[in-house]
Amino acid sequence: MDKLWLQSYPPQVPAEIDLSKYHSLADLFHQSIAKYRDNPAFSNLGKVLSYAEVDELTRQFAAYLIHGAGLQRGDRIAIMMPNLLQYPIALFAALRAGLVVVNTNPLYTDRELEHQLKDSGAKAIVILANFAHTLEDVMDEVGIKTIITTEIGDLLGFPKSLLVNTVVRYVKKMVPAYQLPEAIGFNQALRLGKQYTHSYRDANIGHEDIAFLQYTGGTTGVAKGAVLSHRNLLANMLQADAWTKGCLEHGKEIFITALPLYHVFALTANALFAIEMGAKNVLITNPRDLPAFLKDLAKEPFTFITGVNTLYNAMLNHADIGKVNFSHVKISLGGGMAVQKSVAERWKARTGSVLLEAYGLTETSPAVCINPVTLESYNGMIGLPISSTEVSIRDVNDNELAVGEAGELWVRGPQVMQGYWQRPDETAKVMPGDGWLKTGDIAVINEQGYVKLVDRLKDMVLVSGFNVYPNEVEDVLAAHPKILEAGVIGVPDEHSGEVVKAFIVKKDDSLTLEELKAYCRKELSAYKCPKQIVFVESLPKSNVGKILRKELRQL
Repeated sequence: MDKLWLQSYPPQVPAEIDLSKYHSLADLFHQSIAKYRDNPAFSNLGKVLSYAEVDELTRQFAAYLIHGAGLQRGDRIAIMMPNLLQYPIALFAALRAGLVVVNTNPLYTDRELEHQLKDSGAKAIVILANFAHTLEDVMDEVGIKTIITTEIGDLLGFPKSLLVNTVVRYVKKMVPAYQLPEAIGFNQALRLGKQYTHSYRDANIGHEDIAFLQYTGGTTGVAKGAVLSHRNLLANMLQADAWTKGCLEHGKEIFITALPLYHVFALTANALFAIEMGAKNVLITNPRDLPAFLKDLAKEPFTFITGVNTLYNAMLNHADIGKVNFSHVKISLGGGMAVQKSVAERWKARTGSVLLEAYGLTETSPAVCINPVTLESYNGMIGLPISSTEVSIRDVNDNELAVGEAGELWVRGPQVMQGYWQRPDETAKVMPGDGWLKTGDIAVINEQGYVKLVDRLKDMVLVSGFNVYPNEVEDVLAAHPKILEAGVIGVPDEHSGEVVKAFIVKKDDSLTLEELKAYCRKELSAYKCPKQIVFVESLPKSNVGKILRKELRQL
């Protein structure tokens, strides 16, 4: 498509990034430590760690992993916890040591955890004690040799650490009983590691070394580990830096990290990008506790926030949002799922900040397209392909389509994964060659180079030969003033093949079925109107708040 999107780049954004700036994520880490040593790096539950303190703690933890636990360069280490100070310490320690991080969802069932640990071949795990009972259940089936357990308050300093851990374990009873006699505590690992720091040296790693096995359902089948190299993650972080030139200032920003760091969106946009920016990174452990979350926001003159549509919607619908000062916000970034027009417009009206929609995949580290930071209002697009990134719209025969035609979105760039871990057949399905990745998403590109995401190929509903995209119907439903949230799927129908089924969470109990049907007839073509409507108390969501259509089909 002759990179027609470059014409729409703001003048300060380069067409290409310079990958030679850092030779690894550890190099990025060390350069930032040198520049911002005395600056606050991470904040959580009232405790702040400086860049210098993060440097020392990660060195101690890395020394334990290598000299205490006997791990070697290239070994896989799982990290299974929500956003706590321990997360970035374990993360950057592993990267310094040349290990491969396997980010692991704390909400996994026994089956899901067993699959990921076995598939990745993880030899070690850092796990919050609240979830250790799940690990206990699968220990006989996996190859874990080193277990490091931590509790929520471990890095908060005495006496607060003792108080928090006591309340969590004995008052709130949030730590189910478990037996892992071979486990070592996080703080004990730090103490042991301190003894080894005199002989510890960071691993010599480069661009093509693997940094993460980031598990995803992907565009096909069972959960697979996307192999993300240091080059992949560095590229995406540098692309974010290039995209925000002239907007964000190094050493002066405050990031809000409400999305879990084990998710690829927060991993790059928050953990890695914040380190490169020399920003203060405020870690939110439980954003679902909206009163506590908004209270944390009210304490910080934050400048950068990331989230998914459902999180922004929940914030807007909470009374305490009025207590938050948004006057310092430079960027509000929405990704992980489609940003709905009604949410974006209300966010702008409430905060004065444009909710910038972005698009990415686990397989692309993750960012592919982002709207320019100069955007003045919601435009319904997922943005422009970012620096050093190409996109192409293809038909079912892999032929490139013209501008304005809908087809599968293909991506090529330095952030595209190496492939799926030990799954060459699955890799071949999505990587046809010449650096391209087939996303499984339907999109269209306009004359200005802006990309509009239509929907997932697998979620498209075929009604009497007409394509219906759930995102469009959900967007219309969400605009109704009496609707809080909506989820849409296709269900079999003997007359039309499929029909649209909608699941509705009411904002106003007075909403009736007849009123909603009349609204749909006014706003949607007849074949797009939901033929089945179910009112529900809540919608099933993923760990980051993305509506799970797969689970809607089971309701």
